[in-house]
Amino acid sequence: MTILVDNAHWPNHGRYWCHLVSDHSLQELHDFARQLGIPEHGFGGDHYDLPDMMRDVALRLGAVAVESRELVIRLRAAGLRKRMTNHHAFAAGRGAALKVL
Repeated sequence: MTILVDNAHWPNHGRYWCHLVSDHSLQELHDFARQLGIPEHGFGGDHYDLPDMMRDVALRLGAVAVESRELVIRLRAAGLRKRMTNHHAFAAGRGAALKVL
């Protein structure tokens, strides 16, 4: 039962972001996000995007720092990983190949 946070290296809206996940349950994740003051509408299906300035707060509250690869491995092992949607692919800069017909 661990809350995990990766490094803040995802640029968007003029700042860098990291991911906050649980390797146990979505309820654990929602409870932790609530402690950070993150609204539940910020939930991305299996994670919360966390601005870089909140990462240290999450760590002080008990989140464990891991590399992005480890975060995804543990999320998958817990059965909580959701597939990336076209919207997320586009937002991540990989949407150039997507075309609307």
